[in-house]
Amino acid sequence: MRYVLMIYVSEETTNALSPEDRQEWIQGYAEFHAAVNQQGKWDGGAPLQPIATSTTVQIRNDDTLITDGPFAETKEQLAGIYILNCENLDEAIDWAKKLPDAKYGSIEIRPAMDQSSYE
Repeated sequence: MRYVLMIYVSEETTNALSPEDRQEWIQGYAEFHAAVNQQGKWDGGAPLQPIATSTTVQIRNDDTLITDGPFAETKEQLAGIYILNCENLDEAIDWAKKLPDAKYGSIEIRPAMDQSSYE
């Protein structure tokens, strides 16, 4: 089953990391990415640019509303996603615990929908 691991963390927190902690954080992601690739679990994903680069689009009563920034003001922001092929939720949780940002924010895990019926 495909699981999406959504990484939520405060940009303030990660921007405030010491140079040593930042290097450890970056190395942790490099190791995580290498491990999911090596084990054939990685099925996509990417880190995201800072929230200052985001744009939100909404349509209400046939009017298009475009705003700079994320949809809602939150303490933590969506920082990136991983899509992993896991046997079950327990395996997805084991991978999520290995993400460096689990120490600074939270990782939301959600099963991906089967889109084969859309074709």
